[in-house]
Amino acid sequence: MPYLIYDPETPNESIQELCLGTNTIGRDEDSRIFVQDQSLSRYHAEIAIGYHQAFITDLHSRNGTFVNEIQIDHCELKDGDSIRFGKVVCQFVERLRSDQQGCLGEEDSTISIVKQVSPQPSVTAIQHLLDEDGVSGSVIRLQQQDTTQRAVDKLKILLEVSKQLSTPEELERLLNKILGLLLEIMKVDRVAILLVNEYTGCLEHKAVKLQPRIPPDEQFYSRRITNLVRHSGEAILITDACIDQRFSDSDSILGQKIHASMCVPLKPREEVIGVLYVDNLSLSNIYLDEDLEFLTALANQSAIAIDNSRLYKKIQEEAVIRDKLERFFPQSVSKKLREEGNLEIVETEVTALFADISDFTKMSSLMEPHQVIEMLNEYFKVMVEEIVFPYEGTLEKYIGDALLAIWGAPYRKEDDAQRAVRAAIEMQWAVCRLNEDWLNRRNLQIQIHIGINTGKVAAGNIGSERLIQYAAIGDTTNVTSRICSVAQAGEILISQSTFDKIRDWELPLEQLDLISVKGKDQPLQLYRLLWENWP
Repeated sequence: MPYLIYDPETPNESIQELCLGTNTIGRDEDSRIFVQDQSLSRYHAEIAIGYHQAFITDLHSRNGTFVNEIQIDHCELKDGDSIRFGKVVCQFVERLRSDQQGCLGEEDSTISIVKQVSPQPSVTAIQHLLDEDGVSGSVIRLQQQDTTQRAVDKLKILLEVSKQLSTPEELERLLNKILGLLLEIMKVDRVAILLVNEYTGCLEHKAVKLQPRIPPDEQFYSRRITNLVRHSGEAILITDACIDQRFSDSDSILGQKIHASMCVPLKPREEVIGVLYVDNLSLSNIYLDEDLEFLTALANQSAIAIDNSRLYKKIQEEAVIRDKLERFFPQSVSKKLREEGNLEIVETEVTALFADISDFTKMSSLMEPHQVIEMLNEYFKVMVEEIVFPYEGTLEKYIGDALLAIWGAPYRKEDDAQRAVRAAIEMQWAVCRLNEDWLNRRNLQIQIHIGINTGKVAAGNIGSERLIQYAAIGDTTNVTSRICSVAQAGEILISQSTFDKIRDWELPLEQLDLISVKGKDQPLQLYRLLWENWP
């Protein structure tokens, strides 16, 4: 397993072993790696450890996360990388030096400020403050009758509720937790949460809970009451809804025989996002102002928790989108795309590169499927992350053992054609280096053939806003694929249109005879790039 070294090469150096999966880092004691420094956010970052890779993601921290002093949102970690969380400096290592092994105790691999903690149970348990029936006219089940002590106990309960609702979780589970807490704390028959549908603007019931003796009924609340609170943004207490003149023409109130009820808005900020409704069927005139005030306070905490849950879901969705962006674009481009927020389809000129492994079908037939996948993953990592992206190209797609990359979309540069050609040369040299390593590890060597072409395409996100599939559509990419199929193992062939872009660049090129390719009526003029003669 890899390690995170705090304050490396100093007397304060301490070591944390990272576990397989997600390792959260932050100032909150729930974090797996708890760092007690004010420059860190409560949930600052996370490091995801896989079997062969490690990635770090900033969790929208206040002071940022930096890898080798470059601020990042998400990136892969390499052995020896320096990481700065706010002002806290650490180092990521895949293995420890022999002199560092002794820093890890036999039973504890964490020391000093960087440590692994388990959340402690809360000191204040809600049950200790409550009584089944309560001792006053309030429906809050408090044991104490003394006014001052009741105020203190209510604050303790609200604090404990806040703690229990502070961790973001799936919305349905959160709503049921809120209603469960409410029924535990207050003597009410039925409770419901209704949320505003962001598309229709209407209130929709999302969660209901009833006391065990109450017959099940999903639609027990009055829409007249809930809509009144939603639009006014003010909490209301109804002593007996059946005789309240505001609801005299409401069939639901009369039919449901609703007596005492309270309804409060869920309002995390300026906008009402829903309402919290409680009622009692058999009793009237049972609620006090104290009850409405407490319910309002509990609803405020619930509203913040619901809002956080929604934000957390959006963050997760954005993380998926960010991950997709970073699979296909260099980090600088993906950052700009996130800032601009769109991938509109545009007509533009690109230089396309199509690279394919020669005789891959025959080679893969002699390998186990998992060996093929491992080999391709290692190959594509080098081709894309170490070559295409540094040369600021865009990965358009993988096609089996082939890849298609383009230069000129989503952003054009004057030297796009040169960048594509340089990337192709680097790919061939990279294969030479891979073969040296693979000959020892895999008893395997490969060759690739590459085609390069320049022309017009329509480029943009093909699909939906959340399903990012960036593509360049047009004859240019089709011809690039045909040129690649003409190239022999170890060759780079470029089209006349690409040659025109780089003719002033003194490359070792060899003009070929006109070549006919599938799908084109006229033969193509191609050039062989003698990449081995290029320093």
